[in-house]
Amino acid sequence: MSEQKKCRCAWLDATKPDYVLYHDLEWGVPVYDDQTLFEFITLESAQAGLSWYTILKKRQGYKNALANFNVDKVALFTQDDVERLMLDENIVRNRLKINATINNAKQFINIQKEFGSFSAYQWQFVDNKPIVSNLNYTEETPAITKESTAFAKDLKKRGFKFLGPTTVYAHMQACGMVNDHSNDCFRKEEIIEAFCGE
Repeated sequence: MSEQKKCRCAWLDATKPDYVLYHDLEWGVPVYDDQTLFEFITLESAQAGLSWYTILKKRQGYKNALANFNVDKVALFTQDDVERLMLDENIVRNRLKINATINNAKQFINIQKEFGSFSAYQWQFVDNKPIVSNLNYTEETPAITKESTAFAKDLKKRGFKFLGPTTVYAHMQACGMVNDHSNDCFRKEEIIEAFCGE
């Protein structure tokens, strides 16, 4: 199938090559690696109130600023690190979000200790298998679900910040806990075949 003929999710701005790559290669693919999950959850919390594309463009900046998303290193960041990050034009310079990232790294490690991995903790909210949506139109995509509400509630109880039900649902979409590719998108079936054994 040629690039021109491929049908993709209607929300995607196909004029942005980096956005197309993210959609085609990452969005909705199940993630079980803790470092990647920390990256995704950090970027989603940074996105609150902004467009996802804004964060996507700053992804490398976050990678550089946050020790390649090494959760153990980020958890040890000090007030000096916060001030350094507040001067970094390659990330969103929001003090509350920067402090939340450091806080969330500490809570992330606590979950790893309790569950063996953050992945094991996270995937329990969807019974350890991706939920496949039945979406014909972008408008049908929910902003929150009962699963994202339960996940967000538990994260809040554990001390996480900037991860309400809507942000958590976006995280679930990104890391493949739900397959929200539209029914006519070429990636929907590719991901199902690769990860759902159907």
